[in-house]
Amino acid sequence: MSTGHRITIEQGTEHVRVVRDGQIIAESRGPLLLRETGCPVRYYLPPEDVRTELLTPSDTSTHCPFKGDASYWSLPGAPDLVWAYPTPKAEVAQVKDHFCFYDTEVVAA
Repeated sequence: MSTGHRITIEQGTEHVRVVRDGQIIAESRGPLLLRETGCPVRYYLPPEDVRTELLTPSDTSTHCPFKGDASYWSLPGAPDLVWAYPTPKAEVAQVKDHFCFYDTEVVAA
């Protein structure tokens, strides 16, 4: 990794969920917390906590020099709302096939 750029991943215990148009799309009590230099904390949710049947695969893909190539999924009216790293780089292998959303809310205890 380049100088000054860090990524850390830890197992979280936060209760997080993703709601879109009043519908719960994902809810987890065991997200992975990914902290990356210069970026907000991102919650990566295990696939069993995501209603994947609501998601439509997108043609979009992006490349991160630190994490690898991301694939995207959309919801009606919300293109590329969620992404995952099907084959992440070794340094971030824990996030493999976990889903990350732009609008993840932490549910108060």
